[in-house]
Amino acid sequence: MNLSERLNEDMKQAMRSKDKLRLSTIRMVRATIKNLEIDLKRTLDDNEVLDILSREIKQRKDALQDFQKAGRDDLSAPLAEEIKIIAEYLPEQLSEEEIKVIVQQTIQETGASSKADIGKVMSALMPKVKGLADGKLVNQAVQQLLQ
Repeated sequence: MNLSERLNEDMKQAMRSKDKLRLSTIRMVRATIKNLEIDLKRTLDDNEVLDILSREIKQRKDALQDFQKAGRDDLSAPLAEEIKIIAEYLPEQLSEEEIKVIVQQTIQETGASSKADIGKVMSALMPKVKGLADGKLVNQAVQQLLQ
């Protein structure tokens, strides 16, 4: 079962169980997927759906930080739940140690030696960790190891 099918099945299950937050979250994600499919005039594969899920989580995390800074706990609590719901569809995230190992290997492969090579390392690294790690964590690891 691919991710789109899984989202459809989970949406039906959320309807049956009357889980309004899960239902609305899955519907928002499915709408984003459907809009992109319409724009591209084809169905998306799992990697493209993973990109959308990662982007949705990133948007929600950014909004969550803003709400927390503003002291809006009434808005941050449901947003945190949405992040948990969407994260269920992503593969298990890499730990910081695993990220550092992959970053170190990529630095050696690209022959990077200074901070000026961050772009080269990141372009080689991101396809390896796509959907498995947050880009900010990866970037921080690259910057630490290229000091």
